[in-house]
Amino acid sequence: MERFYKPQSSSSKAKLIDLNKFPWDPADRIKIMDYHPDQRDEIRRKYLGNGPCQPRGHDFPKKTIGNKERRFIRTWFDKYGNWLEHSVKKDKAFCLCCYLFADHVGNQGGRDGFVEKGFNSWNKTERFSLHIGDINSVHNKSLKKCDDLINQNQSIVTALHKQDDIVKRANRIRLNATINACRFCLKNALSFCGHDESKTSICKGNFLELMDLILFHDQELRQLPKAAGNNQYLSPCIQKDIANCFEEEVLKSIFKEIGDDVFALLVDESSDVSKKEQMAIVLRYVDTHGIVKERFVGVVHVKETSSLALKSAIDTFFAKYGLSFKRLRGQGYDGANNMRGEYNGLKAKILEENSSAYYVHCFAHQLQLVVVTVARKHLGVVNFFDNISILMNVVCSSCKRSTILREEEKEKVEKEIGSGILETGTGLNQELSFIRPGDTRWNSHYKTLTRLVDMFKSINKVLEYVRDECNNNTSSQNQAISMLNFLSSFEFVFYLHLMLIKILGYTDSLSQALQRKDQDILEAVKMVETTKGKLQKFRESGYDRILKKVHLFCGKHDIEILKMDANYVNDRAKRQRYDFTNQHHYKFDCFNTVVDMEIQEFGDHFNEINTELLNNMTAFIPYDSFSKFDATKLTRLCEFYPYDFDNGEKIALAHQLDLYIDNVRKDERFANVKGISDLARVMVEIRKHITFPLVYRLLKLILVLPVATATVERCFSAMKIVKTNLRNRIGKDFLNACVICTVEKEALQSVTNEVVIDRFQKMKSRRGQL
Repeated sequence: MERFYKPQSSSSKAKLIDLNKFPWDPADRIKIMDYHPDQRDEIRRKYLGNGPCQPRGHDFPKKTIGNKERRFIRTWFDKYGNWLEHSVKKDKAFCLCCYLFADHVGNQGGRDGFVEKGFNSWNKTERFSLHIGDINSVHNKSLKKCDDLINQNQSIVTALHKQDDIVKRANRIRLNATINACRFCLKNALSFCGHDESKTSICKGNFLELMDLILFHDQELRQLPKAAGNNQYLSPCIQKDIANCFEEEVLKSIFKEIGDDVFALLVDESSDVSKKEQMAIVLRYVDTHGIVKERFVGVVHVKETSSLALKSAIDTFFAKYGLSFKRLRGQGYDGANNMRGEYNGLKAKILEENSSAYYVHCFAHQLQLVVVTVARKHLGVVNFFDNISILMNVVCSSCKRSTILREEEKEKVEKEIGSGILETGTGLNQELSFIRPGDTRWNSHYKTLTRLVDMFKSINKVLEYVRDECNNNTSSQNQAISMLNFLSSFEFVFYLHLMLIKILGYTDSLSQALQRKDQDILEAVKMVETTKGKLQKFRESGYDRILKKVHLFCGKHDIEILKMDANYVNDRAKRQRYDFTNQHHYKFDCFNTVVDMEIQEFGDHFNEINTELLNNMTAFIPYDSFSKFDATKLTRLCEFYPYDFDNGEKIALAHQLDLYIDNVRKDERFANVKGISDLARVMVEIRKHITFPLVYRLLKLILVLPVATATVERCFSAMKIVKTNLRNRIGKDFLNACVICTVEKEALQSVTNEVVIDRFQKMKSRRGQL
């Protein structure tokens, strides 16, 4: 855990601290009087705004008291919800309001077990009532001070600046307009500030320009009396406060949807534009409608990416929002050692706390490794992609060459439309470009090679232009000559079609499917197995199909077709002639070798799909009238989740499974169910999840297992839109609020202005009353 600075005991020597760095777990807190006097009320508001630390989903440990097993009871949160807290770290109960104000109302009872040391005598439940006491007790006085702090009407500032109803109504109208402008900027990832925000500026920035637009169209807003400068709700501080309100309400809706149910954790790290390491956190869960959701909950700045630093940041985040590692049932990361390390990785550290938090190496990353390994091991494939890289540099290195490529392609399309080869219509014959593939997703090479086939003649025209016209650039001329020879070779055409049809063609559809948010792990495993099966069939009968396409392409573009029974000549080795034939080289040395390498890599990288855990899960698959259903496997599956099924429930599950399978096989509403995701949704729709609660619980445990970290990567894409070179000084808290609101647009849309106004008013003392 992060070590927090403890100020001197004298309040005059206490230092100001970062308001976002104080601890959330009650066991880690220092005395409220040890904070700087200027910050105490702000800290109190922060704690009250977040609410008591109540990890409702935590599996509270048992302790022996008087020869009986005792533990904290979750229902106590409901009974004493406005003050009772629980520290996961120490397994003790605390009182939030007494921590915040007991020192202000006297010492009697102010330093009891609920404030300093914590309470864990779970057999003495009367101590809760004794702590509350009578109307004049320390606890009730502290609770009253908490209410007064939140209630702006009780503040001294309000008393000194009494405002009538007309002024309050005007403040509310202005704040509503500001909230609408902030909502629009957050939703569309727009920057708030401008270079010149003065009244005479014609480019004030998105926020002020939008406020002017709202003022222009809102007659009621224009007719309001002029407000004081600090009551116009336009300052950057107000904008950040409103963004924070939206963020907290969005997160509140997400955590409310999760409740005390199980969930999975997806984490990835990446640096932003200002070279700060950021960790994105996504939670995967099944909502009340039986739909799998992956929701982004925050970007956390970490000073380093070691497993200890990442675990510490996650601990702080979980404590802040009352999440428990005991409800975690899945982990999804990339394959970095700091994430998946067997002994010191983030995966291992979480498994130490919860053995049921099963790790799944991101399927999309594994697929990436499969393709990369093949592309780097086979000499012919390596040479092919090296030449493609050089080709990209020659063709796309200047605006003039790109323009020539577009003009050539445009002329070609016009001729083909005129001759009737191409049809016209909306969305057809769009302008294409020779795109550069990305390094982090090798399936992007698929689009590059597809464009190479479509624009082959135009690309050759550009190379001829460079060869004939660029006399002042000998290097480019030599590269163009080399590329023209490369593109006119039979070997190039063979590898081009081998990559398109096999390595990249088969894996592209799998890659796209793995990046769906609602993809379940059994469907992903099925698709991986299907892809491996297609590769195996392709190895047996695909060579002739490849050769046929190669001959058609060569004939279309006047490329010499090799005689397969002639001896192979290696153009890259000074035309060295070998004893074996072209047929032997292209079929056995190229085709069979590359396909075998990819099949082997699939088996090596996707080795977890053969584990007992996933093997037992397949018994839930609803295909072919639940033909794979096996009650024994599903009963065995619940053994992997000891926190979710006790001995009595395991026995009851066996009986429920027999009734469940007979019921769903006879029910026509399950006839067209396509996967376990649909199965969960249909069960909730027709309320079968109530009839078979244990079966549905087991089904949810399968659904929360993550498949890929694509959602996390989308969040990083949003972060790079929000934090650009022009906005590289944006603070981490404001950045977090902006990214959450930009990604979770649906949740942002459901947050009403009234809720934001209420939270905004309670954040701090404000002169303008609403």
